Amino acid sequence: METSSSATSLSQLTSGEVHVIVGPMFAGKTTALLRRIQCETDKGRSVAVIKSNKDTRYGLDSIVTHDGAKLPCWALPDLLSFSEKLGTEAYEKLDVIGIDEAQFFGDLYDFCCKAADHDGKTVIVAGLDGDYLRKRFGSVLDIIPLADTVTKLTARCELCGKRAFFTLRKTDDTQTELIGGADVYMPVCRRHYVSGQVVIEATRSVLEKQKVLCDSYVEATSC
Repeated sequence: METSSSATSLSQLTSGEVHVIVGPMFAGKTTALLRRIQCETDKGRSVAVIKSNKDTRYGLDSIVTHDGAKLPCWALPDLLSFSEKLGTEAYEKLDVIGIDEAQFFGDLYDFCCKAADHDGKTVIVAGLDGDYLRKRFGSVLDIIPLADTVTKLTARCELCGKRAFFTLRKTDDTQTELIGGADVYMPVCRRHYVSGQVVIEATRSVLEKQKVLCDSYVEATSC
């Protein structure tokens, strides 16, 4: 009897999904996310979009692509508080949840598990799979094992026009989270990523040496 009850309970669960869109900056990840969300809306499904409140480049009330397309969204510091902020009844009626700039959410894995596995939601995630050093960025790679589909997008190398898989940071800032656009980052192919990193490291080394010499000069003249 208990086995039959468990089977009935399982059969009544709505199956959720997780779809992941990754790639370097300027690869069209947000555009792809918006396209998927629009497709779900056209099917008559209830949708909501979330982005990190760390990204204030185009305002907090919408996600915006680099070419200007936008969609209203929830700007939140974390994902697990979303159902509470939206309201239990509204959350239960929701079919699809889109997440942009997913690398900024530390609770991404836990949220996707809860939303898809237990709440039956379709979760569409867009984010960077690597930082400017080509190392893992946030929890985006952690949800790959949860995903029904994974789409790896590429951009166009700003220096040669070939397919760009990587993001090169133009500045000498070294923190992982540095929000910016074309003024700070550019998409590059493997060859120009490697050569670009060499130039940036050499420039940083020269600047550091100049700073040391300048500091030494200031100390000497103040004596």
